[in-house]
Amino acid sequence: MISSQRKLSSEESKEHRLALGFWLRELREERGLSQRDLSEMLGLDYYTFISQLENGRGKIPSSRYREWAQALGQDSKTFVRKLLMHYDPTSYEILFSDDMDETY
Repeated sequence: MISSQRKLSSEESKEHRLALGFWLRELREERGLSQRDLSEMLGLDYYTFISQLENGRGKIPSSRYREWAQALGQDSKTFVRKLLMHYDPTSYEILFSDDMDETY
């Protein structure tokens, strides 16, 4: 029997992005970095990209995950797992359902 997987509503997706943005802001602030500091570390043209992410708009490009993890002082695997949990909850659940008791 095929279980019914439903697509996240736009409101649920927005909530996931907002939660992730809050987490990214916390990580940045814990490191004592301004949005401008972080954007310079990452070689971004505009610090406003950081603001957009922290406000639940946009996504970190997957090709830059390692750079972001390093800049924010995070283990790459743990960082990407957290991103996946919010960017693609269905894939996250499929990959990590056995580990659902762990908190990230």
